[in-house]
Amino acid sequence: MKLRKLRIRAGWTQRELGDKTPVHHSQIAKYELGNETPSKEISDLLDKLLGADGDLSDLWVHVERFPPTDAFRKYKEYEAKATAVHKFLAHHIPGLLQTEAYAREVMSQALPWCTAEEIDEKVASRLARKSILESPEPPLYWVVLDEAVIRRPVGGPSIMRAQLACLLEESESPNVEVQVLPFAAGCHAAMGGSVSLLSFDGGPDVVYLEGCTLTALVRDRKAVAQHSHRYDLVHAAALPPAMSRKLIEKVSEELGNAS
Repeated sequence: MKLRKLRIRAGWTQRELGDKTPVHHSQIAKYELGNETPSKEISDLLDKLLGADGDLSDLWVHVERFPPTDAFRKYKEYEAKATAVHKFLAHHIPGLLQTEAYAREVMSQALPWCTAEEIDEKVASRLARKSILESPEPPLYWVVLDEAVIRRPVGGPSIMRAQLACLLEESESPNVEVQVLPFAAGCHAAMGGSVSLLSFDGGPDVVYLEGCTLTALVRDRKAVAQHSHRYDLVHAAALPPAMSRKLIEKVSEELGNAS
C-alpha cells in the first residue's frame, strides 16, 4: 500500500518504476499487493527513487524472513497463543479445519521429496494442532476462503466431500466463522497469496504472509495495519456466513453427482 501511494505520487506506472530497477514490473505489482517482499537492496533503491525519506527501508527492517519451515514453526507458536485468528486462504482449507485425508493429500503434493513416514509425521502434527480449537478458551477463528478452495477436488470427490462436511461441522462452533469469497467478487485485495492476522491479550497483532515465493511474519504496526486493511476489504467482499454455508453445501452436492 505504501509503495503504491508513493509510485502514484511520483506519476509513474508499475512498468515505468520497474524499468528504473533491476526487477520486472510484475514484481512491482507483487510488492504493492504485499504478496512478495523486496530485498534490502531493492527496498533501498525504491526508497531513493520515490523520495520516501527512509520509510520503505524502515518497513523492510520490520519484516521477519525465515526459510519456509522456520517461518511456519514460528507462526505455530504465535497461533497457539492467539486470542483471535483471522485468515484469508487462497489455495487450501486452513490446517486447523482439515481432515486427515485432505491434509495427507495436500502435503503429499506439496512435499513430493518426503517419504511416506515423513508425511505421516507431518499429518499427525497438523491434526494435533486442532486441539487449539478444542481448548477451554479457544480463539476466535474467522476464515475467508477463496471459492477455488472449496471447488478444487483435492484427493478426489469423496475426500473433498468429507472435507466440506467437516468444514460445515466446524463452522457450527461458536468460535469458528467461515466465509467464501465468490468468483463473482472479481479482483480483490489479497490476490495471489494467503494472509493471517493474529491478535493477542496484552500484545500487538502479528501478520503471517504465505505465497509461492514468500513466507514472512510482519510485526511493524504500520505494516500490520495495512495488511489488516487488505483483509478487511476481502472480508467485506465475501459472502455472509449463512450464504457461504449454502454455497459449500451446493458444491458438496455437485461433487456427489460427479462421483
